Amino acid sequence: MNMIEYVRKRSIEAPVTERVGARHGVRRGIGNIGKSPTARFSILIYHLSLLISHLSSIISPSLRLCISAVIFAVAVSAQMVAPGGPGKDAQWATAAKQGVGTSATTESKVWFTLAQGVLTEVYYPDVTVANVHLLQFIVVNPKTKKVETEQDDAHHRIRVTRPVSLTFQQINTAKSGEWKITKTYVTDPSANSVWISVEFQTGNEELELHIYHDPSVKNSGMFDSAMSDTLSRKTVTTTTDLTTGRTTQSIVAGPPSAQSFLVTSDEDITSLVSLDTDSKNPTSGFYGVNDGLTQLRSSGRTETIYQLARNGNVVHTAQVVNPKRFTVVFSIGKDFNDALGQISIGNEKRNFATVQAEYEKGWADYVKTLPRVDAKYQTQFNMAAMQLKAHEDKANPGANIASMSVPWGGGANANEPNIGGYHLVWSRDLYQVFTAFMAIGDTAAANRALDFLFKVQQKPDGSFPQNSWLDGRPFWGSLQMDEVAYPLIMAYELKRFDKATWENHVKKAADFIVKNGPSTPQERWEEEAGYSPSTIAAEIAGLVCAAEIARRNGDTASAELYLKTADAWEANIEKWTVTKTGPHSREPYYIRIAQNGKPDAGDKIELNNGAGTFDEREIVDAGFLEFVRLGIRRADDPIIINSLNVIDKVIKVETPNGPAFYRYNNDGYGEMDDGRRWNWDGKYTGKGRLWVLLSGERGQYELALDGLDAVSDRNSNGESRSKTAAKPSVAWQRLDNMLAFANDGLMIPEQVWDKKETPKNIDKQFIPELKFGEGTGSATPLAWSMAQFIRLATNLKAGRNLDTPDIVYQRYAGRRR
Repeated sequence: MNMIEYVRKRSIEAPVTERVGARHGVRRGIGNIGKSPTARFSILIYHLSLLISHLSSIISPSLRLCISAVIFAVAVSAQMVAPGGPGKDAQWATAAKQGVGTSATTESKVWFTLAQGVLTEVYYPDVTVANVHLLQFIVVNPKTKKVETEQDDAHHRIRVTRPVSLTFQQINTAKSGEWKITKTYVTDPSANSVWISVEFQTGNEELELHIYHDPSVKNSGMFDSAMSDTLSRKTVTTTTDLTTGRTTQSIVAGPPSAQSFLVTSDEDITSLVSLDTDSKNPTSGFYGVNDGLTQLRSSGRTETIYQLARNGNVVHTAQVVNPKRFTVVFSIGKDFNDALGQISIGNEKRNFATVQAEYEKGWADYVKTLPRVDAKYQTQFNMAAMQLKAHEDKANPGANIASMSVPWGGGANANEPNIGGYHLVWSRDLYQVFTAFMAIGDTAAANRALDFLFKVQQKPDGSFPQNSWLDGRPFWGSLQMDEVAYPLIMAYELKRFDKATWENHVKKAADFIVKNGPSTPQERWEEEAGYSPSTIAAEIAGLVCAAEIARRNGDTASAELYLKTADAWEANIEKWTVTKTGPHSREPYYIRIAQNGKPDAGDKIELNNGAGTFDEREIVDAGFLEFVRLGIRRADDPIIINSLNVIDKVIKVETPNGPAFYRYNNDGYGEMDDGRRWNWDGKYTGKGRLWVLLSGERGQYELALDGLDAVSDRNSNGESRSKTAAKPSVAWQRLDNMLAFANDGLMIPEQVWDKKETPKNIDKQFIPELKFGEGTGSATPLAWSMAQFIRLATNLKAGRNLDTPDIVYQRYAGRRR
């Protein structure tokens, strides 16, 4: 039903208290709505303007005035405005997504995420703005007053219905065994709307089904205003004699049923939830105070219906009258008119089947462009590629965010719109995604990524922010030198040797590295300052790539400076980052970071996230593998091999899905052992778990080791050089591990649980059931993890690491014997 039908079929059965509209678009400035006739009049004027704008094309001005008069008479008498605002604190849903979907088109600028059997965030108008906390269904037994929700009272399954599309199906079966709800999700490729096909199965025909929508418009759960309404199919026709001014009404009888519309607004965004089936008792209240679910749990029914709740944490509910099969459409726009224009409920030419067909064709066409890998990995490979495409913003080309999630809720609450979560752009993460784009042959996407970094993110001094919003505004305020270096590698790999790229971007970044490296204010784990192996590897590789671009532009002085600096840093790698006196081995090994470039000094390092203070030599990570991947050290380098022995002893864990690795020992970024979320106490308390992408990095190292030719591998005296080589199958096993770490929706997480024991008191709002070797409440899917899967799969098929810059390898690793 569209808005024209809304006005034509305005019910005379509905009480006048159902006929008030929410004044959208005013944050904190509508505090008196429902408290005075003047405030209610302002709502009326706004709602009236919406109705008239929809009528302007089909009726005369005089008739519009008559309709306005009727609406005015009804609206000013409205009383049912929800008290008790603003409601309890808002929260974000779990970051452990089982599905993320959007259209393959750029016309549709809406994204959805799925977790715990429900719809969680819906992003609009870009990938950084979440507008939903969750949308689910409630099942009520009116006789026993038992209330069950999909999220809390069902066993959840998820299916990827087609291996070539981001079409997901949630199947929720009641723990009580009384009901089953199956929901299939797509988005309209030509509109900003999410379509949900719903099937409700039960052997108890008396059970009621209610829709529950908890919005969080414009990246916050507070400051929303909500309106719910029922449109009856018993209609009233109003006519006015323009001469006498007399108004008469006639009633046209219809079936005693209605449709509900649930509207939420915050400033310049309005969302609309509508159903194509009959519904009743829609109410908009404040979360935890008088919302529909709170009422149902209190008495088993919706006792008080509120048509308006303003400026708070609002929640909608409505009862579905014929719940066996129906469609829900979530549409969103810059205002009510725009949101309404994104749907066409009741139009036979635009239904779920037609939307689904268009949606799936778009993704199937994209998948046809992807390379083939071994059949065992193709479905996961397709999903990883589709997710990377989905995580690129459609209005800001090249801006791929790290994840459409807010790990562990992002803090104490979601009241304010200042939580970036992982829906931000990191130069480092974007580089990882870039390598995946290159691996699948999508150089257009790779070029867009580099253009974003150079033209949007890069600062005047040549550096890049730690991370940023889509317009380049920094979010966190530190500097990470690897993020300055990676774009230089990207420019070389794309052969961006033009003068403008050199002068305006490459030279500035390379000069910044020379001036400020090799130490970094933060390394790739964004926590510590000093001499980091992974950062130094990126800096050396970046400078060598920049030198080649400088040479091609005739700037020999810059080329010589960059190479001289890179060579000096390469010669000092072991001096700055390798300890000979550490506790983990009698042989030299790499440490995570040396704050002062003196790895044997025994300096104390305070780890972030409340992890404690340690001797630098105790803390290790596998970041030194970047020396091999980027072509600076050979895979059989003795210190590399010994350091891997240390890694396997200190930070490796064997899980049911294969071995996995911590970022570093004593990491504090993850759930507590007892199941509480990271930062549950506001003191950033937790314990880091196993990172999936590290298995992929290890696989790339093992592939490089496999590729060394034992016959031609001679030392300077021409004698055979002994080495420890991995079996060729080991690198493939890492890919198998990554495959196993993915969840049922094929989402590869940031972290997986590292213990046989499952905590009994899991904070289930933010964390899934913690199973050994399966995803935690961390960012899922993580774009970096998805990119690493693609990179390892394509490299294994090619038999070598395609992302190793040839010019760097030839200068360093290729010359070492």
